[in-house]
Amino acid sequence: MNSLSNISCEAVLPVTELKSTDEIERSIQKKYRKYLWSPFIKAAKEFSLVEDGDRIAVAISGGKDSLLLAKLLQELQRASRTEFELVFISMNPGFNSENLENLKKNLDHLRIPCEIYDDNIFEIAEKMAKDYPCYMCAKMRRGSLYTKAVSLGCNKLALGHHMDDVAETVLMSMFQMSKYETMLPRLKADNFDIELIRPLYYVEEKDIIKFTANNGILAMNCGCTVAAGKTSSKRRETKELIRELAKSNPNIKKNILNSTKNVNLEKILGWKTGGKKYGYLDKY
Repeated sequence: MNSLSNISCEAVLPVTELKSTDEIERSIQKKYRKYLWSPFIKAAKEFSLVEDGDRIAVAISGGKDSLLLAKLLQELQRASRTEFELVFISMNPGFNSENLENLKKNLDHLRIPCEIYDDNIFEIAEKMAKDYPCYMCAKMRRGSLYTKAVSLGCNKLALGHHMDDVAETVLMSMFQMSKYETMLPRLKADNFDIELIRPLYYVEEKDIIKFTANNGILAMNCGCTVAAGKTSSKRRETKELIRELAKSNPNIKKNILNSTKNVNLEKILGWKTGGKKYGYLDKY
């Protein structure tokens, strides 16, 4: 077994016994309606993430985010007049036996009919980029999921990125790459005839943690065990920075996200669109 499959990260531990599936599903519409269901619906409507005739592949990593995503989409399918199909897929990139067994138990308990397929990405990523496999692993996993989703006749692939991921990405693009860009809620995939959607775009991670822990769900420690041990400290640093800033400004994550909707090109030195660069002096 490769070493990456045994790496773990800080777990979200349950604070109660595992609740029944019915109780967990009810909590989405009751206890967590304001924090999970409402922002989920807001994103779905604002960005037209789910439309009539869609066949959506839902990527299940086994982590807290993707498990919640699956339940929210199932609930939407039951409650919505929009007619769409859901196909749940989970790629096993080389999980250890304990993680794989826990994934299967969670899928069964949460009534998520998911196909688990093997793709030995951990081993390949470690060989190709041993000291820093995170980027390689993420790229390969995305390609594998696209390929699987297309083979199943899906036109969209849903991933579990949430508001915290979006805010961190904005700051990291500025601090590490000297540019200003964000993680989009919907985009067309490169080299694949499929769209990627992020229905948790307006959901905060702290609320996902509360939902998971208070329902007694022991989710996989993280979706990517490679990233858990090898990821750049820069994302962890960015997450900690936002956490510190939130102490004096609780809306910091929302403000960072909303800043990407309010870009004033008259107050920007330069920008790029359609592969071309422009500067403010071009229209001075």
